[in-house]
Amino acid sequence: MHAGFILQPTYRIRENRPVVQLFGRLESGEPFLVEDDRFRPYFFVPKRQEAILAAEHDIRIEASALQDLRGREVVRVIARTPSAVPHIRDRLQEGGCEVLEGDIRFVYRYLIDRGIRGAVAIDGSHEALEEGLLRFRNPEIHPSRSRPALRTLSIDLETSPDASRIFSAALVGCDVEEVHLVSKEPVRGARDHPDERLFLAGVMARIRELDPDIVVGWNVIDFDLQVLARRCQSLHLACHLGRIDGEIRFQRETSFTRQGRAEIPGRMVLDGIPMVRDAVRLQDYRLETAAHALLGRGKRIDPDLPNAAAEIERIYREEPAALVEYNLEDARLVSEILEKEGLLELCIERSLLSGMQLDRVGASIASFDLIYIPELTKRGVVAPSVDQERKTEMVRGGALLEPQPGLYANVAVFDFKSLYPSLIRTFNLDPLANARAGEAAIEAPNGARFSRSEAILPEVIREFTQRRDRAKEIGDHKADQAIKIMMNALFGVLGAASCRFFNPEIANAITSFGQQTLHWTREAFEEAGVQVLYGDTDSVFVQLRGEKQGEAELLRDRVQSCIAERIRHQYRVEPQLELELEKIFERLLLPRVRGGRGGSKKRYAGWVDGGLVIVGLESVRRDWPRIAHRLQEGMLERLFTDREVLPFVRQLVEELRAGELDDELIYVKRIRKGSLDRYTATTPPHIRAARKAGGAVGEVVRYVITRDGPEPVLRGRPLPTGIDRRHYLERVLRPVADGILSEIGQSFDEALGVPQQLRLV
Repeated sequence: MHAGFILQPTYRIRENRPVVQLFGRLESGEPFLVEDDRFRPYFFVPKRQEAILAAEHDIRIEASALQDLRGREVVRVIARTPSAVPHIRDRLQEGGCEVLEGDIRFVYRYLIDRGIRGAVAIDGSHEALEEGLLRFRNPEIHPSRSRPALRTLSIDLETSPDASRIFSAALVGCDVEEVHLVSKEPVRGARDHPDERLFLAGVMARIRELDPDIVVGWNVIDFDLQVLARRCQSLHLACHLGRIDGEIRFQRETSFTRQGRAEIPGRMVLDGIPMVRDAVRLQDYRLETAAHALLGRGKRIDPDLPNAAAEIERIYREEPAALVEYNLEDARLVSEILEKEGLLELCIERSLLSGMQLDRVGASIASFDLIYIPELTKRGVVAPSVDQERKTEMVRGGALLEPQPGLYANVAVFDFKSLYPSLIRTFNLDPLANARAGEAAIEAPNGARFSRSEAILPEVIREFTQRRDRAKEIGDHKADQAIKIMMNALFGVLGAASCRFFNPEIANAITSFGQQTLHWTREAFEEAGVQVLYGDTDSVFVQLRGEKQGEAELLRDRVQSCIAERIRHQYRVEPQLELELEKIFERLLLPRVRGGRGGSKKRYAGWVDGGLVIVGLESVRRDWPRIAHRLQEGMLERLFTDREVLPFVRQLVEELRAGELDDELIYVKRIRKGSLDRYTATTPPHIRAARKAGGAVGEVVRYVITRDGPEPVLRGRPLPTGIDRRHYLERVLRPVADGILSEIGQSFDEALGVPQQLRLV
């Protein structure tokens, strides 16, 4: 018996038969390939509609003991090849036949039926292919929790400005750091190749020799590998990087992210940009920005040069050894960023949890299918296909308790640990339970009903919770994080119309129970004699009266007990909710709505353990200039530590007026519609600035407001002249400053030096 991790599940057609292929790495260290030609694609239709199948050729019909969610008998329809399924399915649906599980990807169907998630146990003989690949033909495979060490290689290419020539390629990982260079002469630190064709052949051979499981890079899919493939095609070379023959295949996801994917036979390709974007908030996601923020160093060529691409070409001609160092450092930076943030490890944990391949672990709906459908099958039930015509319906959000604006001391924040998953466990909030609700069902506040005995999600969440607790005990932070991400995604999946199990009744049942719980929590605290200052979805802010920690813990125990008894009495179920004391703010500011007296929701700032906590305010927004961050954080720190605030504001105003802070006045905004031409109805300032810059900006626009309007700020060039400092005083500093100063009876006008009598007019 061999155990390993699946890197790439795919299939090929041989002699008109589908062959499942599972590539991966064994615990013993060898790469493996499982090939199985016994499996056939299939789906289901209701038995009462079986007659419609008579018109179809090249299918086989089998009786089945399974039922659909409504309890109807079904038959299994088996096709010859995976590509035939969509055509058959569409014809049947056009003829009025309901098709069940007709859209599950062939290779994932194979894994679902065997209950395999990421790791696999292989029982069978094997043969050794070239380069050490072990091939298993038609073995028996079973679930496993294997986690072998995977080999990762960071790749970075340097090219001419138009990417029509490749100068060099850096390879970092698999125990090597090396640069391959197109050069007729030896260059210090490089492996030289006399022309580009020999260079490409040498680089590809070296990658196959190093045998990475995972290929990474910064924009590696849409740039480096695309350029490599194009240059190979131009020079009539097979672009062979995989464990078996086969060209790189590029795909574009159809989801709103439009993220690119690249398939190299037997290997996984992961792009550093989306991985970092999902995990870390940065002003932009250039390698230079990410490296400075996460590693404290950057690229070896100043990216703020007016034409960095031309500088790379110059260095290649005049200082090739410097290009080698630059290229190698770029590949190092990517590798070190991913390692420091633990992003590869997190991907692997998420794959082991859901069964999705590493470059699709963020596909939450598909991940849900891989977890839920096997459990449904165990209970003798088949799932519906996704309803492509279904419209999105409104799903209610979490409850918000009206904030009581003001400045407070000693405020405890209590929240429910994993509220929505806990509600699912408590009340059996589940598609199967909803479909099988009987007379004694649990009824949610929105009227949806759920069986007390038949449910899948509560058991899945219980298993996840136990695994998360074990991960915490042993300090496995990435496993803990992966499970948290998956558990929190469950509600979002059930509320998405593109999910096969979408039902607004179920999604709204979860949020309605959450709203009820938050209101019950406020009532319980108020019955205990304390004031609730604010509440949002799963947390409440409570004004403490006396000794902080002791009072807060007693309050938590009392309120949790009160809510538990209320649930038992009203619903006759055992509550799974756990109220936690998250933190105690020594000082807390709940701001007012700008220009009004009421409290502003989802925005607050506090002081805890000697540091600032800021949520929703300007200083945590990336599209506000840095001067707003400096002002707000400086004011809050002084406010919370009982120091004078107004002198700090006055000094900042003076420095702004004197032009000493111009570098902090830059706005940074993303072009969200993808193209400047798509902005027709209105033209926001950053789009006006981008149009003035022509093609000199990317997807992120940096600009300042001048007396002539917005002007682009281009890297490596001076700031535009004529900056409108009055704009920054009135539109940036004033709203930030007055939001804080008003709580202590002061105003921004005092910082500007406006006489008192003028302020009273």
